[in-house]
Amino acid sequence: MGARNSPFYRVVVSDRRFATSGRFIESIGWYDPLKADAPFSLNLERAEYWLGVGATASPTVKSLVKKAREGLSAVTPGATRRDLRAVDSAKPKAKPVPAEAEASPEAQAPAASEDASAPAAEG
Repeated sequence: MGARNSPFYRVVVSDRRFATSGRFIESIGWYDPLKADAPFSLNLERAEYWLGVGATASPTVKSLVKKAREGLSAVTPGATRRDLRAVDSAKPKAKPVPAEAEASPEAQAPAASEDASAPAAEG
């Protein structure tokens, strides 16, 4: 996961006998240290289960669990990076209003008809 100069980590439950970059039991979230607004997603229910049965969390995962308990994770559980990109691209972008449209009052006022200036016929 991640690329050069853009780290990205999965939060996984792994057996001690497996390599740290190898096989894992369950993926419970992700962490993007470069993203400021929503840096992680964590399935708090599963994290608490695994911590309850004796799993040992790394210092980073401990801080993520603490933040998730405080409600600082702005991402819904199970959300992926692709989901976040879809939300970011769906936001409407403000379009600047041309200065000419604001300045010309003739364009905004309705045009007066020629019949309105002539006197009405009485009969």
